[in-house]
Amino acid sequence: MSRSEGIALAMDSPRQRLHLPGVSEPQKKRKPREKSRFRAARLPESLCKGKAIIKRKETTMNSLTQFKKILILPLLIALSLIVVAPARATPSCGVSTVILALGHFPSGSLDLMCNEFDLYGWNLKMKVKGDSDVYIVQSTFPPGTHTGWHTHPGPSLITVTAGQLTVYDADDPTCTSHVYSAGESFTDLGCGDVHLVRNEGLVCAVDFAVQIVPAGQLRRLEADQPANCPTFTCPSPTPTPCPQ
Repeated sequence: MSRSEGIALAMDSPRQRLHLPGVSEPQKKRKPREKSRFRAARLPESLCKGKAIIKRKETTMNSLTQFKKILILPLLIALSLIVVAPARATPSCGVSTVILALGHFPSGSLDLMCNEFDLYGWNLKMKVKGDSDVYIVQSTFPPGTHTGWHTHPGPSLITVTAGQLTVYDADDPTCTSHVYSAGESFTDLGCGDVHLVRNEGLVCAVDFAVQIVPAGQLRRLEADQPANCPTFTCPSPTPTPCPQ
């Protein structure tokens, strides 16, 4: 085989990488690399060589700045100790309350049902689970006095027997008052229902209430001033007590 035939054979066989003397292998052309829109951040030369150089900037505090910080520090401590005072409870103001009777009813004894709808158009269903205390209470209101904001752990049945009483209910967004005159009755559900009863008339007012509460619990629970209701103060001078 002649020299020219050997060269042709080497070029026709891509899998055979022959290096013939005096003949250089053809080089493949590389595609030009596309330029990226983003440039990679280059580390400092000192980091690339494994030598990180950290420079710490020293700052000096002049005497005036230091003096201001000394004055501000106690003020910040005082502000951190300030606590927003919650609304205080509003106790009864000038109302005289007398407990006339207190009864104890075991669990189940107040489960009452009476269907007289056919005769009177009246039907009663009552069910109480747990022992109960039942109070009969008389409250006397000189003019301008009020009960303060409070609630009861159970329901109350109230009847006004003299004068007029004005009731404010905190559950009402507008806290609209309701007036009850002698001979009229109203109910109070209790169970967290915050209300206030006030004598806004010129004569003494009296009511009687039957209250059912869990046995051994307080009959009355004080409550804070509702944000949506007016604030009432005790009359001054103290009104003359009503005749009993």
